[in-house]
Amino acid sequence: MQIQILCVGRIKDSYLNEGIAEFMKRLRPYATVFVTELSEVRVPERVSISAEMQIKKRECEKILAKIKPGFLTIALDPHAPLIASEEIATLLGKVELLGRNVCFIIGGALGLSSMILAAADWKMSFSRLTFTHTMIRLILCEQIYRGFRILRGEPYHK
Repeated sequence: MQIQILCVGRIKDSYLNEGIAEFMKRLRPYATVFVTELSEVRVPERVSISAEMQIKKRECEKILAKIKPGFLTIALDPHAPLIASEEIATLLGKVELLGRNVCFIIGGALGLSSMILAAADWKMSFSRLTFTHTMIRLILCEQIYRGFRILRGEPYHK
């Protein structure tokens, strides 16, 4: 199974990069996980609604161009239904059983465009709390790892 993490923006914080690298290493026995980073469109300090829509549209075009053909798409959106770790495990199991691959999509600082959200096969939220889009990448990697551990009946915490 292949898992693409498609995200807008680069991570500059070493602690996040270290955490992501650790979970990517832990995920190797379960799936081929790869990150596709797209350049972020610069967001001015004060942005109008129309400018925000234009930024999201430009990021949307970049995202759509990088989704691997045939991959099930899952958009991470804070307004989507909340999902539990067990549900992620179930979803990964179903995708694996179908012989499919999956692409998780993380937007930039302004989130995802309505076009991406409408086109996604699934939408999910990890929390009603607000996290940076770079921090969500670490949380996603951890949750994918946790999902595989649950799916395989393997212990996570000792």
